[in-house]
Amino acid sequence: MKVAGFYDESISNGLGWRAVLFVSGCPHNCPGCHNKIAQDYNYGEDFNEANIINRIKDNSILSGITISGGEPLCKENIACVNKFIDSVKKEKPNFNIWCYTGYTLEELKNRNDPTTNDTLNKIDVLVDGRFIEEKKNPEIRFRGSDNQRILDLKKCIEHNKIIELDL
Repeated sequence: MKVAGFYDESISNGLGWRAVLFVSGCPHNCPGCHNKIAQDYNYGEDFNEANIINRIKDNSILSGITISGGEPLCKENIACVNKFIDSVKKEKPNFNIWCYTGYTLEELKNRNDPTTNDTLNKIDVLVDGRFIEEKKNPEIRFRGSDNQRILDLKKCIEHNKIIELDL
């Protein structure tokens, strides 16, 4: 997996102080994408998990990590993302995990794929749905377009229904 970028600290990619990992590669090709360069699977640097884990481990201000892209949950990236979440949780068991994806939760569940299901079980908040330029809204928090949802993924899985995070 390639990495398009990493922020040691951010408050604009989820609630609280967070690290942010941007993976490279995305199959969606949404018109108006704000991170178009990260759609290329070969863009950026090789993923160095140990380096990123050390940067997270040594930063006491962080309450979580956000994984974005590109597309972290596409078939080319999901196994590496799943393993990375395990490594983060090993070092920081109470870390809150946010993940941005162009897939909807329904699309991900319909894969009926063990790696996808395992990854979803480890994510706390899923921001789902493709960016739609015609629905772009700079007034909404943590999303680019009105169709995207901020899902309390733990509750969605527990209750087997869509439950959006109460912000």
